[in-house]
Amino acid sequence: MTRTKMYFASSALAIAATGALAVSATMAVAAMDNPMVGGAEMSPQKNIIENAVNSADHETLVAAVKAAGLVETLSGEGPFTVFAPTDAAFGMLREGAVEKLLEPGARDQLTQILTCHVVGADAMAMAIKGMIDDDGGMHIVPTLGGCELKATYEGDSIMLGDERGRMITVTIADVKQSNGVIHVVDRVILPPKPE
Repeated sequence: MTRTKMYFASSALAIAATGALAVSATMAVAAMDNPMVGGAEMSPQKNIIENAVNSADHETLVAAVKAAGLVETLSGEGPFTVFAPTDAAFGMLREGAVEKLLEPGARDQLTQILTCHVVGADAMAMAIKGMIDDDGGMHIVPTLGGCELKATYEGDSIMLGDERGRMITVTIADVKQSNGVIHVVDRVILPPKPE
């Protein structure tokens, strides 16, 4: 190989390596912008389900999504905003409630509860706060499960009132996903009590 060919070959390799490093650096910066959830990195290139299964704090939620048959939906294009209750949030339900909800006969009830945590839009925290401000301090958030949440905020904390009068707080906001955003919440959102 001539000296000129060797120079061009090594230059091409250097350019390719630089390009690969730039892509890796861009992906690393994007991942760094995302908060950690349940001790795991949340990749903005992965969908809601792909990230949720990595969170040690969302094992109950993942089991519930599987039991309700919502994996394919929440892996879909979206966009979705998911208010994701932690295992501790599910633990606040009355004793035996989670086990009952995971039974095949409770699938419709479980689906309604889970879809009350999902909004058919990509709503970051600042956008939610803007809607709250525009509506004079409280914004109604309609969910895919037919629930209406009352969104308010105090300082940096966004709160959601469910239709049972319970207050749910966003503990980790703006976890970007390829098909939307997750906001981690400290309680399970419940639909209104059946009449």
